[in-house]
Amino acid sequence: MPRPLNNQSIEIILPNQLGFERIAMACSATFAKMFGFSPERIEDLKTIVAEAAINAMQHGNKERPDARVTVSMNFKDDTIHVAVKDEGEGIKEILPDPDIDRIVNNLDPPIGFGTFLIRELADNVEFEKTADGANVVKMAIKL
Repeated sequence: MPRPLNNQSIEIILPNQLGFERIAMACSATFAKMFGFSPERIEDLKTIVAEAAINAMQHGNKERPDARVTVSMNFKDDTIHVAVKDEGEGIKEILPDPDIDRIVNNLDPPIGFGTFLIRELADNVEFEKTADGANVVKMAIKL
């Protein structure tokens, strides 16, 4: 199959219910395969998309059943740019990286581990607050 043209985009709107992040993971994997990403980078992409979507559902949207999570992906210049947006105002600040040793030894709950994974696996990460009070996590994965 020939590689698609540069600057291709997709958008997925998910119900605010845990489990639906798997749809975004599957879409991101298929999208990345179309552009020739390695299996390892595809797994990184799936992880950051899932973690950002779960954070949006639980913390941004405060688990409200009427809220939605929007996942947008764009491939440009050998990079997939991902934006995950919630409809809430639940996230007040970005948590510091967790103390992994304390989590591994069951001394601390794994709060903040999702954002830690996102920062470790993505090539670029930005957290933004929109004018309407929503939160957007922008991430990039390079080919």
